[in-house]
Amino acid sequence: MTRHYSSADELFEELYILIIAGGRGTRFWPMSRRSKPKQCLSIVGDSSLIRQTVDRVEGVVPKERVIVVTASEMEQAIRSELPELPVENILVEPMGRNTAPCIGWGAVEIGRRSVGDNAVMVVLPADHLIHDKSSFQRQVLDCAAAAQSTNGLITIGVPPTRPETGFGYLQVGGERGEWGSSSFSGVARFVEKPDIDTAKEYLEGGEHLWNAGMFVFSIDAIRDSFREFLPASWAVLEEIRKEPGKVGELYGKLEKISIDYGIMERSTRVFTVPASFDWSDLGGWVALGEELPEQVFGVGRVASASSIDAKGNIVFAPGKHVSMIGVEGLVVVETDDAILVCRQEDAQRIKDVTSDLENREMLSLL
Repeated sequence: MTRHYSSADELFEELYILIIAGGRGTRFWPMSRRSKPKQCLSIVGDSSLIRQTVDRVEGVVPKERVIVVTASEMEQAIRSELPELPVENILVEPMGRNTAPCIGWGAVEIGRRSVGDNAVMVVLPADHLIHDKSSFQRQVLDCAAAAQSTNGLITIGVPPTRPETGFGYLQVGGERGEWGSSSFSGVARFVEKPDIDTAKEYLEGGEHLWNAGMFVFSIDAIRDSFREFLPASWAVLEEIRKEPGKVGELYGKLEKISIDYGIMERSTRVFTVPASFDWSDLGGWVALGEELPEQVFGVGRVASASSIDAKGNIVFAPGKHVSMIGVEGLVVVETDDAILVCRQEDAQRIKDVTSDLENREMLSLL
């Protein structure tokens, strides 16, 4: 089936955006803190990542149909970044329960607010980087058309550019049809984070996409999927739908599970489409290094710099002069109360630092 269109209004009256903004972004410590997490930082460009995410869907939906799910400790920072959103459009989780509960709660809330039978939700992480806004918007509308037409669960995959071991993958199945300018395929299976040799095979084989955590589905489709695969959680969500004021009492009863494990990997009605736009999950300081300007010591954001036999370093110290001598492959990050120095190959261990600080009850640094 092929269908062409020019706007969201031509497709359906009720398209909603659900932005997941509850992550702590620990791999961006010491910049990312509980009260001002990664998504609220202006680490690429002049605006925060969540601000960029909301701006990216401007023109696709009105602000009244943009809903954000976040954690209580991040609520004030999120509201400060998005003052134009209605107060009720910031859903504050009483506790973190992973992505399936927050998406389910969002679906219930969208279903409660919608007046027709064709509501479709687009689920987006708050902290991804996408420069090509127009291509992104076109593909979101393509996915919304496919979701509405098929009652399937749509996931946007990203064509791999390197043998990445830090992402899950989607193995692409047979063709399912065209909507707008996008061709959709089935998903043969979800693949966990591979080792380097397997990742190289995936890159060379051309049958796998990175699982980017961007989903589109109708409210009916995700409701039916919860009923089939997570029925106990859906029963709790139904209680929340009937009595929204009891979310604090009921939310902890939801199964703590990701949408991938809980639903997407179990369903036979998952479609995918290769992203037609640039994408980065900005998973940590090394990934951010690809977006930072060149400096004499490598890349970074600094006031000024000097280097003597230093190369390949990533430095984030806005407002400071940085001098580097004889070092290579480091990550250096400076804030008012903390400094991080590590080798780039050890950057994934920054989570160990935040765990250590928590164990030592140095909460002001978290």
